[in-house]
Amino acid sequence: MSGLSRPFNLLRGAMKHQIIPKANISAKPPKHVLSFGEQAIALGTMFVTILGPSGWILSHLEDYKKGPGAAAEST
Repeated sequence: MSGLSRPFNLLRGAMKHQIIPKANISAKPPKHVLSFGEQAIALGTMFVTILGPSGWILSHLEDYKKGPGAAAEST
């Protein structure tokens, strides 16, 4: 365990002097206020984009369990 203390001390010394940039956080009101319609369209698009493929996979789960050739035979 004593063999690891020197590398840790070197790492600790290197980490002390790093310059970390300050974040640009502003408490001002937005420059462009989104209307209710724009918010609804954005939320709907995100909903379809994220949950659409998941719903497709879950609704066709039994087809995926049967195997690759079973879907072609059943149609």
